[in-house]
Amino acid sequence: MSHLPYLIPGWILLVGIYGIVTSRNLVHAVVCLSVAQSATYVLLLTVGYQKKATAPVFSDIKPTRNVVDPLVQAMTLTDIVVGATVTALLLALTVQVAKRRGTVDPDELRSLEP
Repeated sequence: MSHLPYLIPGWILLVGIYGIVTSRNLVHAVVCLSVAQSATYVLLLTVGYQKKATAPVFSDIKPTRNVVDPLVQAMTLTDIVVGATVTALLLALTVQVAKRRGTVDPDELRSLEP
């Protein structure tokens, strides 16, 4: 089995982390966090992939046919929903920071005084 499908999520994760570290804007940091989290989707899909397998709907296939694991698909969908929720929450917090402090630059937000 090739290791390339497992290296791709690692590369996506590193790109996202690099974007977070070098970000000069909170919105950019939230987007980079979403990119880093998308590596988990790709990793889960890589783990659950099977050659010549079909969807786990058993009404119209023979019992001897290979099917993919539905647990991996459910975990991927759950990961997508959690990722969208976290992204929405972080963007809402970024909007509130921009309203209260007038900037989204992390360097200007270092101090806690208003």
